[in-house]
Parts: sequence; structure tokens; C-alpha cells
Amino acid sequence: MKNNVLYYSVGALLYCPGNKESVADSIISGRFGSKFSLALCLEDTINDDYVSEAEHVLIASLNKIFTQYQINPFYLPKIFVRVRNPEQIRRLTKAFGKSIEIVTGFIIPKFNSDNAQNYINEIIRANELVSKYIYMMPIYENPSIIDLRNRIDILYSLKYSLSQIEDRVLNIRVGGNDLCHMFGFRRHSNESIHRIKPISNIFSDIITVYGSDYVVSGPVWEYYAGNNWEKGLVQEIQDDKLCGFTGKTVIHPNQIPVINKSYQISRNDFNDAQAILNWNKNSNAFVSGSETKERMNEYKTHINWAQQTVYLAEAFGIAD
Repeated sequence: MKNNVLYYSVGALLYCPGNKESVADSIISGRFGSKFSLALCLEDTINDDYVSEAEHVLIASLNKIFTQYQINPFYLPKIFVRVRNPEQIRRLTKAFGKSIEIVTGFIIPKFNSDNAQNYINEIIRANELVSKYIYMMPIYENPSIIDLRNRIDILYSLKYSLSQIEDRVLNIRVGGNDLCHMFGFRRHSNESIHRIKPISNIFSDIITVYGSDYVVSGPVWEYYAGNNWEKGLVQEIQDDKLCGFTGKTVIHPNQIPVINKSYQISRNDFNDAQAILNWNKNSNAFVSGSETKERMNEYKTHINWAQQTVYLAEAFGIAD
């Protein structure tokens, strides 16, 4: 289990095309609020013929955000760049110049056995180039993990590869829509992705392999308006949390406050977590009724839950 709130605090990760020129002004003006992370994408959202142009726009945007932040500080989200190949990491790390200071890390699309080591090597080199931590967030969305005959071996092999830089892997992310695409699935606004068994089985295997050592973030919810979109999002986040996911990919700013509220910790959970973490280690009993006398707290059984609960409360707050 991760032992630092940083890994739990990515939260609502808003995706934006890397060539969107207005993004700098949106961040500087606080248009999206003050509790979210930002992914600037150079992969699927960019036409293959305009990658170089998109890189220039992205570099200019980061320079503008960095410069304005020095003059008059504002809410600065964790900023990630979603690349399309390993070589882009080194090139951009150098091209960002001083602006690398506001880049938290890189998002690795379609992370798989063929590209894993190259991406890991580039993250290692990026950390050698700059005097700050550069993190990575690999996305598990490659078709190779659909095959039941190889899935477990692939997941464990990738985990073994990531162990080289485990502390620099901020989150494991899952590509829910990409995996659904392989089957031709698409959920409606009243349907949770966790009801789609072929997909939820993949998610379950990812959590089983990675969940005890990494924070794994939930899949994107594609609805942001219309009937039931908010209720459906809340329901899917409840399913996410119950299945071991923390955080959510965001495709529209409307989703950010819903996600932040959904990840707030209840007062009862927070009080029980504090009681468990502050248990008298010399006590002759490691089990006790909760403060509200509604459930049983066990020190040895619930200590990991308690630590995660306190981290989430620090990142998202307590819902009174």
C-alpha cells in the first residue's frame, strides 16, 4: 500500500488536447476550480499529421502558465502530458526548460509488454535530466490483456518491470472505453461499467495484481449532461471505490465537483480510521466497537483501510 497522500490525490484528472491554446488562460483564471489534475494529451486527441504543431502549442501553454504563476500564484493542478511514444518524453523534458517545474509527469498510453521497458527507461532518464521527481501513469488498455490465456502473465510481467521505478508510478490507470471498444460495448448513463462482466473481470485482475502496491484509478465516465448523468457518475464511483479504484478520468469540467464530493470521507469513517491508527499497541484487545457502536473495528484487519481513509480525507476532505 502506498504510504503518501500524493498517490491518492490525483483525483479528478481532466483530459484536454495538448494543442488547445485556451488551456493556459483557463488554468490561470481558475476556470476549472481548485481541486483537479490536468492531462494534456498528444496522443489520441491529436491528428497524426499535426503532432509537431501540437507539441509547440503545448510547450507555449506550459511556459505561459509557469511564467504567470511566478508573477501572481493561482491554483496549479498536477499537470501530466500524455505522450504517444517513449522518445517524446526525453524530447519534451528538454524542450519544456524551466516549465518542467510545473509538470508532475507523463501518462503512458497502451502500456504493454512491447513498450514497457522503453517507457521506463525514458522516465529514468527524465529524472536524471531534472532536479525534481518526474512521475509516470501507465494506462492498461492494450488489447493484449483481453486474452485470458495470457492476461495474468502479462499483468505480473508489467508489474515486475515497474518495480524498477515503483516510487515514480503515481497511479495505474485503466482504459475503460478502449477495452469496451474491443467488444463493441458502450454503457448508458444509468449503467455502471462494473456491470459489464468481460470488462469488470479485467479490472478485477488488475486490482488483484496491483491494488496492494499501487493506487489504481477508475475509468472515464463519458456523460456530462442530459438525463441521469450525475446520478450515474455517482453510482459508478461508488462501484469504483468498492472494487478498489481511487480517482477518475474526466472528460468535461462538469464532472469535477461530482467526483470531488464523491471521494469525501464520511465523518464516521474518518473517526473509526483515526481510532484504529491511534490504537494502544499495549492493549490486551485489538478489537472494539466503533464510536457509534454500529460496527466492529479490528486493528490488525482494518489498519490498511484506516491509513487509506486518512489519506483520502486529507486529499478530498470530510463530508459532515
